[in-house]
Amino acid sequence: MGTMMNYLENYGKYTFQEMPMTEVDSLALCQLSYLKFDNMVPDVETDGGPVTLESLERHPDYEKLFADVRYEKENRALLTAMLQGRRFRNMRLNYYVNIVEEQWETQFSAITCFLEDGMAYVAYRGTDETIVGWKEDFNMAFLSPVPGQEYSVRYLDTVADRFHGDFCIGGHSKGGNFAVYSAMNCRMDIQDRIVRIYSMDGPGFRPEVLERCNYEKIASRITKILPHSSLVGMIFQSDMYFQVVESSTFGLLQHDPYTWQVVSNHLVQVNDLYERRKNLDNVLNEWILSLNEQQLRTFVDTMYQVITASQASNLIDFTAEWRRSMNGIIAALKEVDEETREMLKEMVGSLFEIARDHKKKKMAAKRRHIPENIRHKIASGRQERENEAGKRKSCRPEAGNRTEPER
Repeated sequence: MGTMMNYLENYGKYTFQEMPMTEVDSLALCQLSYLKFDNMVPDVETDGGPVTLESLERHPDYEKLFADVRYEKENRALLTAMLQGRRFRNMRLNYYVNIVEEQWETQFSAITCFLEDGMAYVAYRGTDETIVGWKEDFNMAFLSPVPGQEYSVRYLDTVADRFHGDFCIGGHSKGGNFAVYSAMNCRMDIQDRIVRIYSMDGPGFRPEVLERCNYEKIASRITKILPHSSLVGMIFQSDMYFQVVESSTFGLLQHDPYTWQVVSNHLVQVNDLYERRKNLDNVLNEWILSLNEQQLRTFVDTMYQVITASQASNLIDFTAEWRRSMNGIIAALKEVDEETREMLKEMVGSLFEIARDHKKKKMAAKRRHIPENIRHKIASGRQERENEAGKRKSCRPEAGNRTEPER
């Protein structure tokens, strides 16, 4: 097994006419959208001519593409691999947008890729290294649409008017959410041209959002892919069909698409999410839906207040200066007013109550599936242990009846 890097090495020699788009191509394009194309790819307002991927190598700002050091090494290797093969080398890029508005708690970025077979791919960037981008993710728990979702619709309506033919859209993490949201809410004539919508471990939507936006209109065209220990992609995951793929790592690190396993020209599928992870995801979603908007807003705003107290503007600085960051967080926690502190305690307490209830139901369900003769043996064994424990207890002298040994 390998990764999408091995895929690009082995299959990058084939054009899209020779081998149609695969889910691994989509994953590579979603990850490409994390690169910082500022001043290298024409922006959506300019509506200039597209540039080829190959031309970026010669651009004086080439190094700025890799400003996000979280994936700097991997993103360099990704771009190099895409440039070396016939599959992506002559791909054209256009309509780049990158918006970070701290005042409106918004981080939005997208780019449109034109493949050599005539197909276009609209790629939405997921959460970048900015703290405001992280905050917008949490805002989705109680606010819809968030500004980034509104931008995604506006972007799709704008760029789809500038080229002809069918196209695909996709994104990783929050970008996957934007891809689905924009497809649900774009103009009808544009929606009819969408061939496939890819959500790569992207969070879902509150039930009322799916109903309001007529999710069923596009449901059959969505490919949602989750690693087998997904957290992000299982947020508000309802009845949306999804595929589960193998990852080379564990826990939250599986959100990294560079860890997703590839065999031949496809991702390695597994049967389902890890059972323990699925139970935790169900508890988290039930908890979020049990809170009212004011409680969720308080919880998210307080978390944001505490994190920003570190005085770091992005997650890179936050982790690099972790001692200073933690000092700021500790100080901020002390400043939280008593009413908010009590509300937070109550909300966290409800999370644990839901978790306990889930555990009780799970244990009860397991007991129901135990054959009657086995259940009888377990009960008999428990009774024998209790009787034996009672005998031992009756043989012990009471505290008041103990006699002191002779000295």
